[in-house]
Amino acid sequence: MARKIDSMVGETELSMSSIQTTVSDRLEAVQKELSRIVVSDFGMIEEVNQCLLAMKGKLFRPTLVLLANEVGQEPTEDAVTLGAILELVHLATLVHDDAVDHSVLRRGLPTVNALWTHQVAVIMGDYLYSRSVSELVQMKKYSALSVLANATNQMSIGEMRQLTSIDALGFSEGDYNRLIECKTASLISASCEIGALEGQGEHSQSLADFGHNLGMAFQIADDLLDYKGEVSVTGKPSGHDLREHKVTLPLVASLNNMSELELQETRKFFTLIQPTDRDIEKLVEIVIENGGLDYAEGQAQMYAERAREILWSLPESPAVTALENAVTYTVTRDR
Repeated sequence: MARKIDSMVGETELSMSSIQTTVSDRLEAVQKELSRIVVSDFGMIEEVNQCLLAMKGKLFRPTLVLLANEVGQEPTEDAVTLGAILELVHLATLVHDDAVDHSVLRRGLPTVNALWTHQVAVIMGDYLYSRSVSELVQMKKYSALSVLANATNQMSIGEMRQLTSIDALGFSEGDYNRLIECKTASLISASCEIGALEGQGEHSQSLADFGHNLGMAFQIADDLLDYKGEVSVTGKPSGHDLREHKVTLPLVASLNNMSELELQETRKFFTLIQPTDRDIEKLVEIVIENGGLDYAEGQAQMYAERAREILWSLPESPAVTALENAVTYTVTRDR
């Protein structure tokens, strides 16, 4: 119980950089590995690579790889390269997502498809995937390759699920959970499992389960930011998902509580080709009034608590403490 209390102390003061303190030196090495792995003698690829490396985020997945690698064992040198590979796969998914969604901005910077073309974006996403696989084969990390192959397959299925969801308001909570399990939780779980497998692998299954629950909490919290976040916090306009007619948990959870008039307003919103800011504000107000945000926040906390409980079964260490803090950061990063 003491660990549970300690993990929640000062949660509003947590930042990603504070969580990464334990592995900060190794994260610097990850950034060097990113550049090494994607290097190419073809000018166009090099040009796009520079753009992609400039837009990389907080290195959340490499951080999980490195922290999981230190649970119950001494850190291994190859975990640095594995962390870079997970980040490259994540970048590949973002490039493909932006192409599919026709997004022009990512983290406040122009996307590959905005700067070049959708064809270039698709090819560059494929390049990042193929370089990641080639690196794993060269390293003879076949267990990691198997885990990553399963995760990328799940992500592709998730993208297809989202693309073929025609009836937006017929999207159930079960549909949503299956979607985010594929699109987000699969790669976060793989990051934790691969980090643990690189070494003794004693805690690989526990950390895979931890990553699954962390990933579910992460995506729900991210979807909540779309309803209440600002560009400075989320890196994208508030209401971005709604503008693209994407249905996430806050809306799904509020549908059963809406009046007939509110349901009519919601249905009307999804017929609008280009919703205005006011259209989005009105729908957000309906979702809030019908408990959508409260329910989604409760679900994020539920998955976060499951993730913490798994960590409490592991041997205490600075890495486990950092992983506990990563859970708290995940569900409070908008505050």
